[in-house]
Amino acid sequence: MNKVIIERINKIPGFEKKIAYAGPFVAKPTKRMAGRPVKYVLPGKNKLVDLKSILDAVELKDGMTISFHHALRNGDLVIQKIVAMISAKGIRDIMLSSSSLSLVQDALLPYFENGTITAVDTSGARGKIGRFIQMNKLKKPALFRTHGGRARAIETGELHIDVAFIAAPACDVFGNINGVQGKAACGSLGYAMPDAEYADKVVAVTDGLVREPLEYISIPQTQVDYIVEVDSIGDPAGIATGSIRVSKNPSELVISKYVAEVIKYSGILRDGIIFQFGSGGIAISAAGFVQKEMQKQGIKAAAGVGGASGFLTEMLENGYIKTFFDPQDFDFKAIESLRTNSRHHEISASAYANPFSANPYVNLLDVAVLSATEIDLDFNVNVLTDSYGKLIGAPGGHPDAAAGSKVTIVALPLLRGRLPMILERVQTVVTPGETVDVVVTDYGIAVNPRRRDLYERLKKTLLPVMEIEALYTKAQRLAGTAAENEFGENICGLVEYRDGTIIDVIYDML
Repeated sequence: MNKVIIERINKIPGFEKKIAYAGPFVAKPTKRMAGRPVKYVLPGKNKLVDLKSILDAVELKDGMTISFHHALRNGDLVIQKIVAMISAKGIRDIMLSSSSLSLVQDALLPYFENGTITAVDTSGARGKIGRFIQMNKLKKPALFRTHGGRARAIETGELHIDVAFIAAPACDVFGNINGVQGKAACGSLGYAMPDAEYADKVVAVTDGLVREPLEYISIPQTQVDYIVEVDSIGDPAGIATGSIRVSKNPSELVISKYVAEVIKYSGILRDGIIFQFGSGGIAISAAGFVQKEMQKQGIKAAAGVGGASGFLTEMLENGYIKTFFDPQDFDFKAIESLRTNSRHHEISASAYANPFSANPYVNLLDVAVLSATEIDLDFNVNVLTDSYGKLIGAPGGHPDAAAGSKVTIVALPLLRGRLPMILERVQTVVTPGETVDVVVTDYGIAVNPRRRDLYERLKKTLLPVMEIEALYTKAQRLAGTAAENEFGENICGLVEYRDGTIIDVIYDML
């Protein structure tokens, strides 16, 4: 990130104090935690407000910031319901802060176009909203944060939320919320917890209202100001869409096997290991191979950390994992596990990955297995844009887990179609190479030169260990050199590292 780009960013209202990324652990906190208005509720007060009256109740005005969580993913309907009402009321210049934006939010495009939403603060954007951002139609660049970085921004007051609208699968009349019950159960509400704790006003939007106090509570009544009952908050079938799958692809299974063997021979597969496996097919398949090795050696993991899938919760149920710390769930098996298994713990996004906290759970990791859209010769990783520079993903917890883990493994195919995935320079830097230790592809394995210890261990095995330059050359030979993408000169997106510094920018597409 050069000085000229940072100077351009600092001229944009709201980004005057942004500084360039200087290293994964260089930036240090200097602030106190943010506060919110003191709340006061008289005994017997009814928190229920009808949908048509809620915007008046929260006193929403032009220019405010509203927030949502993304636990319902492609099944979510809450954002659409609320934003449609805001638009109909004539409120404009809203900043939309969602923990991520899935393809289902393409339905929001008319409200971007009519000026209801003019700013975005999120982890990911795709589809029509991604294209709108890259047409440089927002009033200022979209800000893409990591999951831990978003929690940090909320807790330090950098991201001030005026009203948090929380999709609540189960909610009692007092305002207690959980995500493990109700017809739209989505599991952990970890990404809504910072919003509920720090927003000026908090609204539970629910299709699972009950009259008696909930026994399982994710977000307590003391944080919830209003409750809105609706017919449906969304379709839970949309939770397990997109990246969550077990791979059946032969090439991906080769990569998964390599990942498991890297874990085995690196010396970290031992009793009491703590790990995180991502939601992609390769990572979940790798977890299966690791489980077989654990069974063979009589090893049990002390804990699993991060998003929970059905396969990982089966490992928990069967005793291969002793306990699990979960900020989000990827499928129905994981949701049921969170509801019924006392060793499966719901944690907030802040507890999971906030770098400016006493010790986020990512710091416990011995190994994290992560995916990528691209990686370069300096081991920098892109998970936000594709090879053409188009917004298709999200930083999510990728940079957080990579920074915290003792060993970070990034697994991806050498080619996708006819495009090489190992490049001289990635399109968008999201996770810095300093925090990536091993790259695993179907054609070979590269170890970051910073990790000579791992290189020497793995080189003694039969694994195809080679320099990353050799993988790059092989990719170029197989696919040829990709044409360089052309972009405009306008900055339409800022990629923020977890500590709040700017690690890269996204330019408008021609």
